[in-house]
Amino acid sequence: MSLKQKLIDDMKAAMKAGQKETLAVIRLINAAIKQKEVDERIELDDAAVIAVLDKMVKQRKDSVSQYDAANRGDLADIERAEMAVIETYLPAKMDEAAIVAAIEAAKAQTGATSPADIGKLMGVLKPMLAGQADMGLVSRLVKAALNG
Repeated sequence: MSLKQKLIDDMKAAMKAGQKETLAVIRLINAAIKQKEVDERIELDDAAVIAVLDKMVKQRKDSVSQYDAANRGDLADIERAEMAVIETYLPAKMDEAAIVAAIEAAKAQTGATSPADIGKLMGVLKPMLAGQADMGLVSRLVKAALNG
């Protein structure tokens, strides 16, 4: 079952169960997916849907930090609740050891050896790890691996 179909099924289940908060977040997700499809005039596959979900989680993390800085815990809690629902549709996050293993495999595949090859290595890793790893952490680990 595709991720988009799972979202539709979960939206119907949330409607029937009267879960208003979950329903609202799933509708936000579906709207973001539909917006991306209309803007780019394509049908999104699961990888592209995961990219949309990642972006939504990142936006909420930024909002939470801003709300916390402004002492608006009530709004931060709403963002955290939305983030929790969105994250249920993302694949499980990889641990650091698995990321390092993926970096080593990509290094062997691309022949990357120096800091000048960071772009080449990230180009291979980004689609492979999308939604499964924090790309900021991946970037730091790539830099460390190529700096020796």
